[in-house]
Amino acid sequence: MPQVLVNIRMDEVLKKDMEKTCQELGMNMTTAFTVFAKKMSREKRIPFEVSIDPFYSDCNMARIKESIAQLNEGHTVTKTMEELEVLAGA
Repeated sequence: MPQVLVNIRMDEVLKKDMEKTCQELGMNMTTAFTVFAKKMSREKRIPFEVSIDPFYSDCNMARIKESIAQLNEGHTVTKTMEELEVLAGA
């Protein structure tokens, strides 16, 4: 079957990390992407769970921005254990 060239862009550090991981697994990035494409095509789904990290929720980001503003104003930022658990998504 004829082969085609596929170009993708990614962060340089991510690429290096992926190349290292692929090397440790005994393959190159082309093989890794081919495995992914075959599995996705066969199963008609992304072959792993895709979810949003709760750390980056709007509520949590607002709290972080508030804390940064307090620090920039010279205030000491304190949080209770309960507040920290909420921030951690516990």
